Amino acid sequence: MADPSSYRPKPGQIPDSPGVYKFRDEHRRVIYVGKAKNLRQRVANYFQDLAGLHPRTRTMVTTAASVEWTVVSTEVEALQLEYSWIKEFDPRFNVKYRDDKSYPYLAVTLNEEFPRVQVMRGAKKKGVRYFGPYGHAWAIRETVDLMLRVFPVRTCSAGVFKNAARTGRPCLLGYIGKCSAPCVGRVTPEEHRELAQDFCDFMAGRTGTYIRRLEKDMMQAAEEMEYERAARLRDDAEALKRAMEKSAVVLADATDADLIAVAEDELEAALQIFHVRGGRVRGQRGWVTDKVEAVDTSGLVEHALQQLYGEERGDAVPKEVLVPALPEDTEAVSQWLAERRGSQVSLRIPQRGDKKDLMATVQRNAQQALGLHKTKRASDLTTRSRALEEIAEALGLDTAPLRIECYDISHLQGDDVVASMVVFEDGLARKSEYRRFQIKGFEGQDDVRSMHEVIGRRFKRYLQEKERTGEWEEQTGDTPADGPAATGPAPTGPVPAVGPTAEDAEPREDDGRPKRFAYPPQLVVVDGGQPQVAAARRALDELGIDDIAVCGLAKRLEEVWLPDDDDPVVLPRSSEGLYLLQRVRDEAHRFAITYQRAKRAKRIRTSPLDDVSGLGETRKQALIKHFGSVKKLRQATIDEICEVPGIGRRTAESVAAALASTAPAAPAVNTATGEIIEEDDGGSS
Repeated sequence: MADPSSYRPKPGQIPDSPGVYKFRDEHRRVIYVGKAKNLRQRVANYFQDLAGLHPRTRTMVTTAASVEWTVVSTEVEALQLEYSWIKEFDPRFNVKYRDDKSYPYLAVTLNEEFPRVQVMRGAKKKGVRYFGPYGHAWAIRETVDLMLRVFPVRTCSAGVFKNAARTGRPCLLGYIGKCSAPCVGRVTPEEHRELAQDFCDFMAGRTGTYIRRLEKDMMQAAEEMEYERAARLRDDAEALKRAMEKSAVVLADATDADLIAVAEDELEAALQIFHVRGGRVRGQRGWVTDKVEAVDTSGLVEHALQQLYGEERGDAVPKEVLVPALPEDTEAVSQWLAERRGSQVSLRIPQRGDKKDLMATVQRNAQQALGLHKTKRASDLTTRSRALEEIAEALGLDTAPLRIECYDISHLQGDDVVASMVVFEDGLARKSEYRRFQIKGFEGQDDVRSMHEVIGRRFKRYLQEKERTGEWEEQTGDTPADGPAATGPAPTGPVPAVGPTAEDAEPREDDGRPKRFAYPPQLVVVDGGQPQVAAARRALDELGIDDIAVCGLAKRLEEVWLPDDDDPVVLPRSSEGLYLLQRVRDEAHRFAITYQRAKRAKRIRTSPLDDVSGLGETRKQALIKHFGSVKKLRQATIDEICEVPGIGRRTAESVAAALASTAPAAPAVNTATGEIIEEDDGGSS
């Protein structure tokens, strides 16, 4: 636990300008990001008597080892920079909302040549128009089914679309009139995109225009005695009306607004958001969060606005946002929202009328969501804390292991040996920190040797990063004991993230930020018994690391093994500590076996192109993509092969010779299992 006075800035060192500040721990990890109108006043508040601080703020300042700041010119810039840094660094002491469930969206992929309407979940993608979220995926599909009568936009997958284009026959929806069949050229790309834009306009709330147009065309067709066409238009108008009826009318027809309500207690908060477009509730979603910092309702609302609209532009930001409490910097937040929308945004508290009544409904939903969340997780925070304390007590640790890393080895009869590293922080999985390793030095069923190699590689990287960080601090004079790291602009550009599937990844560029291998755990858990634990401990000793605890969890009796102990530690079956260790071990096993199976599948998928010298995976895929399959590539001439970008004549001749020497009828066989692998499967992996 650090003493805040050890890194407190000197009087007058902090400017009294708007800006954003970061607290870092002893490993240079950013643990908190905040903004302020006046940096000097705000940062000074953190260095008052510890007894006067909020408990969670007190924990933050005692965990931190340094503070730094960046001066900006306006409060709006501070708001934007704060959002960018929170997203980049994911600080553990900042409020982070999480969806209380995974909501489906109706998405239109405008980033494709032929836009597609589909159900999507997860992170939003650039160039895709989203509507919702909806409570259920079936509700989206019912709405789309009704609207395809009027807006016959493509809904098929890329594979179905390509197959229809190749055969010249549309799918069933094309035959029954619920798809304009761009795959076979019934409409041009421009006409199909116009249909998709009309679909988006209708979903965005501009419904009256289309219904009036259909009714006008229906009357005109009836006057011209085109009764079949009139009946069709009548049915189309009814379909659109039924689609609209699925959304309740709550406000005036022209109202576009988001309503945000907050229900909170001392530890947690729940938010509910109603999305109203064209006076109708088009979507609803909920967020929950642990209050890991001292924050009131205004602060919760500000964080919610940042997360809700941080990646949105244009019409995705509504004209009006109704909230239970205004943010502290209302003017700056309103200006930030207006910049994202491109026009004025009204941010206010509803005082009377229908909007106040609807806000009361949203508030009731928030209260119910908080109650349901606390029922599900009534003892979650307490349980996690108790589990960490039990582990610390059982293993004789001085403090609870806030960061736990677990390692597992996976192979198939000694082949494709791989290892996994999973990370749990504060009792929760941190998947962005997962790593996987290939064991290339040897083959065979030697888990002990493999464990020794993996632990050695991981912590050798840790020492390298620690040394690199130390060199950077020595060059810049930025050490935790010296106070603030910088008083000028800090680097704010994006840092390439090493995803959860990086294979023993190389460190990122040396920009002064600690790399992810630089964060040491308090506890290393290995999947196995005494031999694996001894191997892990030996690897750490060889590197001179003696401040990281090691244990192993054996599957047979769920015993906990410690280095140099002849007898295991047996935790009670009802122990929360044992349950947490089991979860960590099982997650490491899952991650390892998933990687091992992927490598095995890649190894057994063979192709005649594998025998062509100098032909890499990129050019193999280019060949397969160009011709469609190995079978069609075998039938191509050398001149046709040369037409593929990146393929010269010499390479084309080698490809043709390799394919000619392979009997077309002979299937590839996995010699390990005897399974037959179809050659004409779209290419090699």
